[in-house]
Amino acid sequence: MKKLIRLLVFALFFSYANVFGQARNELNFGLVGANYEIPVHKDITIAPGIGTNFDLDWLNIGVKGNYYFDHIFGLSDPAWDVYGGANLGYAVPIGDNDHNDGDIDLGLQAGGRWFWNDKWGVYLELAGGNTSGFSPFIGLTVKL
Repeated sequence: MKKLIRLLVFALFFSYANVFGQARNELNFGLVGANYEIPVHKDITIAPGIGTNFDLDWLNIGVKGNYYFDHIFGLSDPAWDVYGGANLGYAVPIGDNDHNDGDIDLGLQAGGRWFWNDKWGVYLELAGGNTSGFSPFIGLTVKL
């Protein structure tokens, strides 16, 4: 748990970095979670966040790292983003379920985003982890 807290503090430290390029500070939120993307390189973000599933039987607190493939795929339109990455968190069981203890959750995600104006967009992400399982996520993104 101490390592997870250190990782989250490390992620928040980078929120004050002024990095230019594709990566930018963004808040992503949907029905089952939210995260705050922080740029650490022109194509890389880290994002502390919190999420669950539609059954509401666990709560995952963690951080994910994304690589933006826009330059590799030749996406010159700033309205589109394509990304993928890894996530690490701690999944805590909630409600009345079969899980007795929390566990480290390690997984992968891939997603895409489309901005309909300079500030707002919609994203679709497919993510999965060893504790949380596979979940599709859809939500809104706001550039900060």
